[in-house]
Amino acid sequence: MTEEVITLYQAIGGDHTVRTLTHRFYELMDTLPDAKHVRAVHPPSLEGSEEKFYEYLTGYFGGPPLYTDKRGHPRLRSRHLVATIGPIERDEWLFCFRRALDETIASEKLREIIWTPVERLAFHMQNNE
Repeated sequence: MTEEVITLYQAIGGDHTVRTLTHRFYELMDTLPDAKHVRAVHPPSLEGSEEKFYEYLTGYFGGPPLYTDKRGHPRLRSRHLVATIGPIERDEWLFCFRRALDETIASEKLREIIWTPVERLAFHMQNNE
């Protein structure tokens, strides 16, 4: 007997949830005064950033590899070196992501599974004190 294995992507609700999460994340970043520093390191329009993050998270969560199919290896740290990411920007990014995550993923367990590596990634992306 074989057990069916589902991906995190499937467990959270697939494409709709990833789209909702990324949209809410950038909506918060664009509107919250508590995110002004992280917002400032992004382009005037967040549309391109939102699409890339959606593509990245889709593959990261175990869905189709949209980002790598379109853009190759993510090379996240090197691609973000153009932006100064210090503790303030990192923490504001995490604040927006945590809030978007809490608003879009109903399961506390799934939020925990997502949060730990995302938080670690945010610290890795910091390139300035």
